[in-house]
Amino acid sequence: MAVTDMRASGSGPGPDRTPPLALYVHLPWCLRKCPYCDFNSHEQRGELPERSYVAALLQDLEGQLPRVWGRRLESVFVGGGTPSLFAPESVDELLSGLRALLPWRPDLEVTLEANPGAVERGHFRGYREAGVNRLSLGIQSFDPALLERLGRIHDGADARTAIEQAQRAGFERMNLDLMFGLPGQSLRQGLDDLRTALDFAPGHISWYQLTLEPNTLFAARPPALPPEDSVAELFERGQALLRRSGYTRYEVSAYALAGSECRHNRNYWEFGDYLGIGAGAHGKLTDPTTGTVTRLLKPRQPDAYLRDPQAVSSQPVAPRSLPFEFMLNALRLTAGVPASLFAERTGLSPDRIGTLLAQARERGLLDPDPAVLRPTEHGLRFLNDLLEMFLEDDDPPD
Repeated sequence: MAVTDMRASGSGPGPDRTPPLALYVHLPWCLRKCPYCDFNSHEQRGELPERSYVAALLQDLEGQLPRVWGRRLESVFVGGGTPSLFAPESVDELLSGLRALLPWRPDLEVTLEANPGAVERGHFRGYREAGVNRLSLGIQSFDPALLERLGRIHDGADARTAIEQAQRAGFERMNLDLMFGLPGQSLRQGLDDLRTALDFAPGHISWYQLTLEPNTLFAARPPALPPEDSVAELFERGQALLRRSGYTRYEVSAYALAGSECRHNRNYWEFGDYLGIGAGAHGKLTDPTTGTVTRLLKPRQPDAYLRDPQAVSSQPVAPRSLPFEFMLNALRLTAGVPASLFAERTGLSPDRIGTLLAQARERGLLDPDPAVLRPTEHGLRFLNDLLEMFLEDDDPPD
């Protein structure tokens, strides 16, 4: 469909409509690579270079500052790898350095990922004192046999202890990461994992199905997974359990009590901007004058990153790709986004996707309300089919 790119006409992002800005910090080391993990993570060999890596992170951010002059941070997410391998003192040095380089909103959300098998007693309190106010614990399961099959280094007791310690340390905002459809997992085991998590009343639960990703050990040697109908029944019954417990499914795999949604992830899904620092970190920035969206990528290997923290590759997103990239994020939100957000965040005319939206609504995949871009229940179930409608192979003709 040939439609004029609207950036030049001023309908795209401008100084008063620049997307919110978040920061992702990648700490790439873990004690052991899990067989299902396709993230940029590297097994720890010897002592971690904590001080030099924190210094590199701050140097990295300093080099990216010209891209975001005048903007403030809305959230910070420290992910990995296993960030909880870093001492609280290192996290404190990192956050203090970030505050000195970029203005923060007063109630900024600072999330740190932690694994129960890779955090020492007392570290949670140290992270809280350093300024971390939201913790995301990689539980995956409370069942020791299932955890062993997943290659995790913690057991169910470690998981329970970690949650209790985090709560005692003052973390009122917490996410528990759980997986289902695990090798050999029964319906009862899957529901027991959810019930155990709910006993701790966390504000947020990420509950998602195990998938066999390329370039992982599980892809090379696939484990025996439960039958599809069993996984489907577990999903339906688990959803009902979460609803009865007061949790709203606000994103495909995210469930939260009122007011406990993850602000950082919402920014991704609403096609906001974010800086990425650290080995293999990604970024996405919108030029406030032209509306051009650019993707940025840092060197993947920690050694290469430490040698040159300011090295970065960048690639403008072609206009033909923006509808798919926007929808890939926005349609993960069960409540959707205002239809006007498409033009604000992409700089493209709404006419660019008008025909596609009509077709998706005709097929029952999108809510018929023209003021919102929201998947129906049918659309969430067949989300990949819905998203593929917004793929374009070539630039539209002039």
